[in-house]
Amino acid sequence: MTAAQVIRSEWTKIRSVSSTVWTLSLAAVVTVALGMLISGLSRSQFDSMPARERQSFDPTFVSFAGMGLGQLAMIVFGVLVVANEYSTGMIRVSLAAVPRRGAFLSGKIAVAAAPALAVGMATAFAAFFLGQAMLGSHRAGLGDPGVLRAVLGGGLYLTLIAVFSMGVAAMLRSPTLSLGILMPFFFLISNVLGNVEATRKVGRFLPDQAGSRVMQVVPRIGDDTPYGPWGGLGIMALWVTAALAGGYVLLKRRDAQ
Repeated sequence: MTAAQVIRSEWTKIRSVSSTVWTLSLAAVVTVALGMLISGLSRSQFDSMPARERQSFDPTFVSFAGMGLGQLAMIVFGVLVVANEYSTGMIRVSLAAVPRRGAFLSGKIAVAAAPALAVGMATAFAAFFLGQAMLGSHRAGLGDPGVLRAVLGGGLYLTLIAVFSMGVAAMLRSPTLSLGILMPFFFLISNVLGNVEATRKVGRFLPDQAGSRVMQVVPRIGDDTPYGPWGGLGIMALWVTAALAGGYVLLKRRDAQ
């Protein structure tokens, strides 16, 4: 198959599986809805906040409060795109049609990353504008310093979460095993390591902890993180690259199963 044929084939697979479409839609809905809810609550409680919290209040980051749930849907999307073919046995047919493993995996990742990026960007901008509307007089403007970077970074963050999950799924080949590792990693292990004093310096270099830095505009008081917003996203990109490299190496060495 030519590169164009591989891309066309992978696009057909994604469109024909309703679960992948629903997970992307869910990522957008929950991110925007929760962001609006938290923004509304922040507005009502702003005057009663301690002075220290008001000083470091970040209206942009508040509107992204739903990103945690949004990334859950993106993880599911990334895993399903890659691992579903293993669970159904269709991977044998796919690799017979595209025996070059690098072309097969790169085509799949590229085709899946495109809608993830589109949904991620649309979600980030929608979450920002609707969240700021809920914040009222405490809102930030898109033209304020650092805000546009944070919104664009939010879209890239969701996309990188999806692509990282694709790399892990390519290594593990099982939807159940992939989700069984990724869910606890992002929603338990990362949070524990990032919030416990003894492990905080390690946790800040995990993909979600580092990547979410790009969505922050107002620095937290006493924050000593050794990298900036784009540096954090760069660390996340390194994790994604490592996951994809691992997926490629294992895909090349193993038989289709």
